Amino acid sequence: MNALSRAARIAAADGTERRLALEALFYLMWARVLILLPYARYSRYLGRPMTESSLQEGGVCEALADRVSLAVRRAAKLSPLDTRCLVRAMAAMRMLRRRGVESTLYLGTAKDKDGRMIAHAWLRCGSRYVTGAEEMRGFTVVGRFAR
Repeated sequence: MNALSRAARIAAADGTERRLALEALFYLMWARVLILLPYARYSRYLGRPMTESSLQEGGVCEALADRVSLAVRRAAKLSPLDTRCLVRAMAAMRMLRRRGVESTLYLGTAKDKDGRMIAHAWLRCGSRYVTGAEEMRGFTVVGRFAR
């Protein structure tokens, strides 16, 4: 499916889903620009270092997490910018925070098959993984930030 047909699908979505997808696209671009700064400057937007949000957030958090996850995935496909894991996690965290919902952003490292260091970021809200869940296995957590 090309970007134009994805955009048409979002345009055809109901008002709430369309607004969420547009909000996600805005925050994806915001996060992508923000990470151009040195880590020391943008890390303050990630939350409280080395803390975690509750695993017992409940149904509201988890239902919202699912909707935000879908909106971020859809918007990432439309974004003209590179929206890899950290950008997606930051955008979703910001969307949840706007709604008063806590989440935890994780940073992890691992080695690829050639022995080179690789990194990954993912976001959790309650017991749900909002972004990055598919790739998080095999990564060692080296940082956590809660909002």
